[in-house]
Amino acid sequence: MFKLELPANLRALFGKDPFAEIMQLQGRVYRDVTGRRTMQVKLGNGSYFIKQHFGVGWAEIFKSLLSFKRPVLGALTEVHAIRELSKVGIATTPLVGYGVSGSNPAAQQSFIITQDLGDIVSLEDLCADWKNTPPETEFKRSLMVALAQLASRLHGAGLCHRDFYLCHFVLKKTELAQGKMDLILIDLHRMLTGQAGSGNAVMKDIAGLYFSAMDCGFTPEDWALFKQHYLPQSADFWAKVEVRANKLYAKFHTEKFQNRLAQEKSAMH
Repeated sequence: MFKLELPANLRALFGKDPFAEIMQLQGRVYRDVTGRRTMQVKLGNGSYFIKQHFGVGWAEIFKSLLSFKRPVLGALTEVHAIRELSKVGIATTPLVGYGVSGSNPAAQQSFIITQDLGDIVSLEDLCADWKNTPPETEFKRSLMVALAQLASRLHGAGLCHRDFYLCHFVLKKTELAQGKMDLILIDLHRMLTGQAGSGNAVMKDIAGLYFSAMDCGFTPEDWALFKQHYLPQSADFWAKVEVRANKLYAKFHTEKFQNRLAQEKSAMH
């Protein structure tokens, strides 16, 4: 398989083999893990984010399959995810171009280029100190409603993010300063489609969101408001959310996980 989609202004910046050149690009690295690197680059007069996939290997594919998880092979998952979100009116990073090379699923290489969103802040950073210095009540209520409405639209369309944490919701700082709560959902490389609105994958998404907000000063009243504006779910669904969120919280604070997190952060430059 070989596929390359690039706008003319970017294609003109490369030689006879744009795919190979893009896979070798260097920039400001935001994530560098086995088989995948995310970085910010300047191309021409524009700023972009490139996610390069270098092949996951058979071991990772079998590990996912044995865990009953769909393996993430490359950039096409995110390409399709961006298109699906646009259909249901959820803002994300605009797709600029992508490329795929190779038929072997374990060794397939690919990339995706998205538009740089500019000066943004993640909800993880925005809410980080709310336990000690809470925002105005109305602001927090607006945020919870916006989160619930986005989650409703996502899950109601059968889509699951699979990394549904506060760090993957961002706001443009200029719009935030104007009081706008226009959330943007990013990092879609693991997204699933065709999921039941009350199924296990949806439950895991909501549990991830709940876990990521556990140290941010959200109250039971805040979550009651979230539930009010989210999809109708059973008491059993919400019980499973709480159990899983607590397990994620415990795992996150283990020494092993924190060491891995530190190693990943050290790779950023």
